[in-house]
Amino acid sequence: MTLRKCACIDTLYTELPWLERFQAAKDDGFEAVEFWDWRIRDLEETSRAADAAGIAISGFNGDADYSLVDPEHKEAYLDFLKQSIAAAKKLGAGSVTIHSNALGEGGIVVNHYAGLSETVKLCSMYDTLLSCVKLAEEEEIDLNLEALNITTDHIGNFLTTTQMGAEICRLIGSSRLKLLYDVYHMQLNEGSICDTLTKYCDQIGHIHVADAPGRHEPGTGEIQYKKVIGHLEALGYTGRIGYELFPLKDTKTAVKAIMENC
Repeated sequence: MTLRKCACIDTLYTELPWLERFQAAKDDGFEAVEFWDWRIRDLEETSRAADAAGIAISGFNGDADYSLVDPEHKEAYLDFLKQSIAAAKKLGAGSVTIHSNALGEGGIVVNHYAGLSETVKLCSMYDTLLSCVKLAEEEEIDLNLEALNITTDHIGNFLTTTQMGAEICRLIGSSRLKLLYDVYHMQLNEGSICDTLTKYCDQIGHIHVADAPGRHEPGTGEIQYKKVIGHLEALGYTGRIGYELFPLKDTKTAVKAIMENC
């Protein structure tokens, strides 16, 4: 079984203008693309470029300036998520990605919420997710909840483990809410990639790939991606694999490594 490959065009193909990245990804064998912030893109032009290339848009970030862990953000979080869902439907995207904390420029966690207890953060996230799922079910769109590393890129983020994210998804019990398992982030936070995938594969809706350390293409770090991909195939994973990585040299070299190792 060949898993469906998805290129993050905010990190790959950056040598090209935005609208040319869709055709380039298609030509290289990717089935879909994803990106980060829909607010800075012309949605009509983006849709036309994807349609012309014959490539799907998998999704993008849906929460922007608001945090699940802040109970005072609930209404604003939901209002913005409605806008993100509308943008996704306009582009024909099937999902949006959400996080526990708002992320700023370069992925910096905007607020660590040191003044809130872990209990408040967890209860707020669970409560707001219940409302998010109601929206997702009404609009027939998937939500992918992503845990992030706190060692290197997203210090202060609340959701840091696969276990917490997967267990919340299981408790809520909606097919519209799954975990985005980012192999790079989770290698830095917890390791045990294949064992973790075995435990929680039923709750994983999307996967991100980058090697660690460095966040470059497979083969540049310590992760044995052929083993990881083979394990996912054996588990029967059917979602997309999103290559959200920064090329060590250039996109051409990175794509070659992706196709050889994944």
